[in-house]
Parts: sequence; structure tokens; C-alpha cells
Amino acid sequence: MPNDANQIRFAPKGKLSVHFGALPTAALPKTVDEDLASHGFIELGYTSEDGTEITPKIETEELSVWQSSVPVLRYVKSAAFQIKATLMQVNASTTQLFYGAEWVKVTPTKPGARDQYRLDLASNPDLAEISLVVDWSDDAASYRAVVGRAMVSDRGSISLTRTKNQGLEITVDALDSDGSLGYFLTDDPSISPAPPVIPPAPKQP
Repeated sequence: MPNDANQIRFAPKGKLSVHFGALPTAALPKTVDEDLASHGFIELGYTSEDGTEITPKIETEELSVWQSSVPVLRYVKSAAFQIKATLMQVNASTTQLFYGAEWVKVTPTKPGARDQYRLDLASNPDLAEISLVVDWSDDAASYRAVVGRAMVSDRGSISLTRTKNQGLEITVDALDSDGSLGYFLTDDPSISPAPPVIPPAPKQP
């Protein structure tokens, strides 16, 4: 493969969108430019300047045999697909995703006061399933990562200071959905023609 600066990619533009409740594969977007609102997704707005981290992970183990001093095979022990970002906007969607609970309207005690809401943090919280889409692009190409089933697996602390805004740091982990953790979509011209086919893994002895 020759050196080609046209195949270097950045992500100056991007967004995260969530659907509260996991969607079946048939209801997920099939193209990189498909309107997400028509699928019931809600944009989560600004994220921190660190952007969004997408981490596909595998944990492998080696198979050793009597007849060899080196492993003869490596196999996948576990796999994960993780998305991490810090949401910068505070609203119903971002806070309900962060806390994993819903806001309920309460009656203010003073006449004429603004509407008030309450969010309860359970001592034994339920982990709600979501669908998540990450979009990013530069002038050359657009990409979309789609996760049909996922849960918030970790939350960061919130700093309340005079000079820094509140950020909602979340980590989302994909769940198995009929053998899939998710998929990517793109219109990147460097993908065509198709790359060489990766041969299937050898069967374990």
C-alpha cells in the first residue's frame, strides 16, 4: 500500500444520538446519511473537546499443547465495544441517560414558582437498555457507528465550580444482539475497491 495522505482522517465534526430502549436490528439506520430522528433517536448535543472515544476490545488466551513449547492457537475469551464521552449540555435527555432514572414533576410550594422536577437515585438501580449512534466526519468522508443494544456501564464525577461547566462523563458498553456488538457505516472513498477478504479463523482442535 503506497503512502497516501488522502487516506488520513480527522473528526472535526461529530455527534452522539441515543434511543431510550434498545431497537431491533431492522429498526436501526442502514446508511451513513439516514435521518436518525425518524428512528426515534435524540441528539445529545455538545460533548467536551476531548471528543468521543470508541474502543473495540478483545481478551485472548493461548492454547498450549504437550507437543510444543509455544502456543499453537489463540482464541477470544471475551469481546467488548465501548463508547466514552463527556456530555456538556444539561437537559432531560442527558441527565436521564447519565443517572439512569426519570425526572418526575413536583408541585412547587410557592405560587408562581417555576416548574420543578425530582429524580430519585435507587439504592438498587435498574440498568436500562439503549441504542446509541456516533456520527463523525471531515471534508473527505463520513462515518457512523451504530450500537443496537447497550447500557451505561460507568459514570464520572460532576465538578461544581465557579469557573468550569458541569460535564456528564459516561461510558457505554455494547451488549450482544444476535451475535453482533454493532456496525460501522461510511461513504469513505478509500474503502473502494473492497479490501482483501480476511480468511476465517482456524477451527480449534
